[in-house]
Amino acid sequence: MTTVERSNAKERGFSPLSPKFQPSVHQIPTPGDGVDRPPRYEPFVLHFWFVAGVALLMIVFGIALQVALHISNTQNGFAVPVKNVFNIVSIQFLTSFFPSLFVVPLAFFWDVADQMLRCYQPYVTLVRGRSPAARSILIDYVTSSRFAVVYHSWMHKHYLIHVSTLMAFTLVLLRPLASSIFQVRQVPYTSDATALVMRTIGLSPTIDNLDAFFASAGFSLASVYDDLVDPPFVHGVWTTAPFQAPPGSYLNGTLAINTTAIQTQVNCVSPSSLNVHSANGSYTASATFPGGCSASNVFNSTNGDEQYNVVNASSCASSGSAIVFQPVVFWFYLNTSSPQVASVYCNPTMKVFTVGTSMDLSNSALGPCTIIEPAQGTNNVTGSPQNGRPYNGVVFNQSTNAYVSSRASAVNFGIPDAIFRYAAQQPGGPSSVFQNQYGFLNATTAIYTKHLAIAAQDNYFLAGNLTIPAGLTSNVPRLFVEALPTHFLSPLLIVIGLIGFVVHYLHNRARRELWLTSPPGSIAAIVSLTSRSGFGELLLPYDDERRMADNLAGLTFCLDRRTGAIVAEEDLGMSDSADGVALLGRKRPYDGPTYIVDGDSPSDTPLKDSHAP
Repeated sequence: MTTVERSNAKERGFSPLSPKFQPSVHQIPTPGDGVDRPPRYEPFVLHFWFVAGVALLMIVFGIALQVALHISNTQNGFAVPVKNVFNIVSIQFLTSFFPSLFVVPLAFFWDVADQMLRCYQPYVTLVRGRSPAARSILIDYVTSSRFAVVYHSWMHKHYLIHVSTLMAFTLVLLRPLASSIFQVRQVPYTSDATALVMRTIGLSPTIDNLDAFFASAGFSLASVYDDLVDPPFVHGVWTTAPFQAPPGSYLNGTLAINTTAIQTQVNCVSPSSLNVHSANGSYTASATFPGGCSASNVFNSTNGDEQYNVVNASSCASSGSAIVFQPVVFWFYLNTSSPQVASVYCNPTMKVFTVGTSMDLSNSALGPCTIIEPAQGTNNVTGSPQNGRPYNGVVFNQSTNAYVSSRASAVNFGIPDAIFRYAAQQPGGPSSVFQNQYGFLNATTAIYTKHLAIAAQDNYFLAGNLTIPAGLTSNVPRLFVEALPTHFLSPLLIVIGLIGFVVHYLHNRARRELWLTSPPGSIAAIVSLTSRSGFGELLLPYDDERRMADNLAGLTFCLDRRTGAIVAEEDLGMSDSADGVALLGRKRPYDGPTYIVDGDSPSDTPLKDSHAP
């Protein structure tokens, strides 16, 4: 170039060509002037609408995790199949694999997007013009480690790359957090169900056969010897009709229902006075009970040192009351060094209520009963002929049937025997119970109540099926959202989504003047951008990075607006020492030099605005 041409270039605001190399960019045909304008290449992963969609998806999922955690805490987890439908893998594998599989594409997307931003950054710097080699063509954000990228991007004020790379570091946290966010635990869970009640209130037509009393007396005696708990559907003073849960296998299950129950109270009291008199080797005991009721009993010493029985207290019963409904008195006698006598007066009563209760499905044990209301409706237990009166269960009418008579004798003997055996098992033996003011009162109340409550199930209920609502509680597998990883993962997803959106929005604006027509990663693409630029003459194939930096010192680089080629010119003090590329702000874009060849008119039309004729 002549001195005049250089002077004219300066007057037009362009830097003169360097005498160190000879570019031939001016020989490249102008796109749209005999050559079709090539379309602009933009990686799909950098399409802003796609980036915005992924960012929004992460924000939504971050919020959804917090909502899921709240539901998990308030609803006792989420329902999952009781049995693992995938027999070849464990539940633990499924709860860790699928959440990890979900976040892997998201992490992969942001990682690729970060790589593309780093790949494009030198070109973004070039399109803004007059950039030193160290900050443009020599900078390598692609193959350098991320730690180096963080450092150099900060030093070169490429803040978007700096933030994007820092965000890429956090992506490694997504998978471990996602894999620990779900847990399946066996927990008690209540669901709506039905129960089949198999009996209704009604007086057994075979009650006078005494089968139920005979069986309950045997169980009461056995419970003393073997420390048995209450049988199914009996809990203390309460007796309910048998009921069952829907078919199925339940772990630690309970079935809660509202049903009809009989409350049996034996109303036992100790005597207010008790006197013992001896005559002719026998002892006569006389007892007076609260309310003016009195009773007496004779103990013959020839019958042994331990004696016990139960008799009806006819003098304490209402007029005309049948013997089976009369109060009873239990007598106990022990003669070691001196005779000891105890007596307990009991007047059983019975009430029928609607109660709320539950049953342990593993052993049919009845739980505590809570009174809801007195039972409604009429029946022959609370109405005629029973009129709500329970059998005393230990004293019965004389029977000509030998089997019934034998059962009556066994029951009459068995219940006092069970009470005395209980006293004999106490640490101090029966003497300690005789000496305790409430010893035989408590023992009689407990065993006599058990006897009547067990007998009530067969005596005061009749067969009849009824399906009623119930609540089924059992240990079932439930899917829980863990609080700690959720509180880390949820804001991490939201922050990555927001930061990614802002970074790509700003970088998209910075790329508006950039017009690449092929992916910038291939060797051919690099050669096509630099083959006519001339500064390649300053470099040798075996130059290392330091030598290349030395050889390119004093030059600034930019993209030619007409052709898109990378061009170099000597730095005459016009370049900004701070690189001139602050992606968070805007500067006047460099227009690049316009070359005049053979008298042709200059073309300042940018590559992205050129058009075919």
